[in-house]
Amino acid sequence: MNAVGLYQYLPIENEQSLVDVQIDRPEPKGKDLLVNVRAISVNPVDTKVRSPKNETEKTPRILGWDAAGEVTAIGPEVTSYAVGDQVYYAGDITRPGSNSEFQLVDERIVGKKSRSLTFDEAAALPLTSITAWEALFDRLGISRHGEDEGKSILIIGGAGGVGSIAVQLAKQLAKLQVVATASRPESVAWVKKLGADQVVNHRNALDEELNTIGLPQVDYIFCLNNTDQHWPAMANAIAPQGRICSIVETPEPVELDLLKSKSATFVWEFMFTRSMYQTADMIEQQRVLTSIAKLIDEGELVTTVNDVMRPINSANLRKAHAMVEQGRSIGKVVLADWV
Repeated sequence: MNAVGLYQYLPIENEQSLVDVQIDRPEPKGKDLLVNVRAISVNPVDTKVRSPKNETEKTPRILGWDAAGEVTAIGPEVTSYAVGDQVYYAGDITRPGSNSEFQLVDERIVGKKSRSLTFDEAAALPLTSITAWEALFDRLGISRHGEDEGKSILIIGGAGGVGSIAVQLAKQLAKLQVVATASRPESVAWVKKLGADQVVNHRNALDEELNTIGLPQVDYIFCLNNTDQHWPAMANAIAPQGRICSIVETPEPVELDLLKSKSATFVWEFMFTRSMYQTADMIEQQRVLTSIAKLIDEGELVTTVNDVMRPINSANLRKAHAMVEQGRSIGKVVLADWV
């Protein structure tokens, strides 16, 4: 079957960084679905895993952690899906990814695709939706039923993939006052269209930016960009007993003592935790994706796709990786259809 993989970890400008390959079609076992992948999207995790390092692979490593497609076979323990179901999912970072024509994925982390979206539009959503949902409602403890209505949240990196869905969830479900960060006219317009009440510039000190809009402290902060750089400003801006969640690792230790006098909380979000550790509640991700699809079909949320390339091949995937690495993409970059 067709796939895009790597043997060496190289700069994306190198044509060997991602190459077209032929690999065997896998067979589903246990709770696995075999999905005919119709569309994929690219996330920062793809570029981080692919980034240059002194390692080589004897067989092609297949990346990709966002897909939409159709179930073509099921394992003997599958209970939620049947052949022909249209699904979407982010997958499991410990297994081969979605940059292949057919992929195995555990049914517990798969959702049925929204009826109102194409495969292209659906492929933009899984990883970012799960990340945003878990961060807002599980890690930060915000009510998704509007019980925290009127409280404030700062979303750092609002125009990116996760930010684009987080702004919508925070506004539409949680009924929060949403302040998103963006630095370019087109990204400012994007986050406003998605529901941000106010926009500040993350190229400046964010605590000072918040002061300029008359909101010196916020109840929640969701950091999607450069935790190290923004840490002092986040510590200043978080309200007493507030909560901060980040998805961006810190190369250097951060000074947690800055939160002590406020009894503020800092928590990580990593959407692969459940599948990586096979947690007892893995099926929560199936439920999240089911909820997202329902909200899309009801018009409460919109897809965050902003660029679609055809077909799925190494040349286009290298272009998409380059766009994500440059940090200037708005929403999600999707690739669709195999030749």
